[in-house]
Amino acid sequence: MISVYVPHGNSLERTAAEPGEAPPPAAVWIDLVTPSVQEDKLVEQFLGIAVPTREEMQEIEVSSRLYVENGARYMTATLMCASDTPTPMTTPVTFILSSHRLCTVRYEDPRPFALVEHKLARNCSPKVSGETVLMDLLDAIIDRSADILERIAAEVDQVSHTIFEPDDAGPPSYNDVLKALGRKGDLTSKVRESQVSVGRLLSFLANEAEGMKWPKDARLQLASMQRDVTSLSDHATYLSNKITFLLDAMLGVVNIQQNAIIKIFSIMAVVFMPPTLVASIYGMNFHSGMIELDWAWGYPWALFLMVVVAVLPLAFFKWKKWL
Repeated sequence: MISVYVPHGNSLERTAAEPGEAPPPAAVWIDLVTPSVQEDKLVEQFLGIAVPTREEMQEIEVSSRLYVENGARYMTATLMCASDTPTPMTTPVTFILSSHRLCTVRYEDPRPFALVEHKLARNCSPKVSGETVLMDLLDAIIDRSADILERIAAEVDQVSHTIFEPDDAGPPSYNDVLKALGRKGDLTSKVRESQVSVGRLLSFLANEAEGMKWPKDARLQLASMQRDVTSLSDHATYLSNKITFLLDAMLGVVNIQQNAIIKIFSIMAVVFMPPTLVASIYGMNFHSGMIELDWAWGYPWALFLMVVVAVLPLAFFKWKKWL
């Protein structure tokens, strides 16, 4: 599908291109969402560029993602998608700057695109161009990543309290805690991957800004975005380390509880070993040499002896503070 955005007063209006119809000359932003071969060719003829295929967008080499061809700047970044769902993912998105027009190619629907579309539909500069739309998109992408990391940090703190400060209802379900930590770790790694990709795009764009004769305020905004991306990447690294620490701590707590259970079984086994020995001795039924077999109180004596030899190990463990 092709969505074309044309300036209209102080707003940017979206129009859906008709099949086989070229975008209007005033278009400053052409958004290709899961384009067909015919739509690719139509945009290529209109802008004089080569639209990359999905396979080309998924390549990870920097030279295949950030390059200049026939005066057009090609920039592919990995963006977060469906971060609010149980199955977050990353998707490659290509930004092409050519003749002050922006062409975006994507196969998913990252939320920043809808946010920027609504923002520009309400109000935008009368001198809007592909460069300003690109800056708005990059700014929205960074803000969205920051929101995701803030949410992850809050949820990780909640998991931390669950592990170290369980409520009176009893110990937490460690299976649920493990799954929660796994989901947060996966989401954090995806955000960090996205920020690293966006950081490379911003560095490339900053180097090209001189050649494109961008104004000073736009270059300052690029530098500010680069600082934001660096700080977000550092924060994502911190969250990853914290999640790893919580995972190790949770496994340590589980091991301590398991050791306590094994300790109880071991002590009970030691406690019942002496009574078993006494019962085995008096179960031999040898009259010679075992005068207790002829006593009237022989049976109570054996029971009393079993209790005594069971209590002695418990008292010894208490004295050694093993219990």
